[in-house]
Amino acid sequence: MPLLLSGRGFKQELERCGALAVFAPLEGGAETRLLRRMRAAGYRAQLTSARGLGDPEAYLFSLHGVRPPHLGHQSVGRGAAVGEVQRVMPQLGALLEGNAPVLLWLLEGQVLSKAELSSLLALTRREPRFKLVVEMGGARELRWQPLEQLVAA
Repeated sequence: MPLLLSGRGFKQELERCGALAVFAPLEGGAETRLLRRMRAAGYRAQLTSARGLGDPEAYLFSLHGVRPPHLGHQSVGRGAAVGEVQRVMPQLGALLEGNAPVLLWLLEGQVLSKAELSSLLALTRREPRFKLVVEMGGARELRWQPLEQLVAA
């Protein structure tokens, strides 16, 4: 249980690799303790779901457009049948201000393809302050591995 008390090994592994795949017990609790330890260590953290992520780079780092869902018969006027594009702020925009390290904790990462995981991995290499933790499913005990190993397998 010392791992959950300090989180030191997890933090060192995350800083070394840049991205980790986490397998946590389904009853929960262990991963939120680690997230709290990372915040206490100076990381600016965001917890979000991997579902509906779309293009990770645009969604996380840049201003991007989103169309509203099609709700059936609509006017074909100025917005056409698909609706007008709404501009949405980047998900990590406010967290990237300053020079503190940024941690994105993705829930339900098992829905992501290997291509999406490798693009997220490339983002951690390009932006050295950006760290990533992806929950890839359940396990009997908390364990993690570098995301690079999981993508390569």
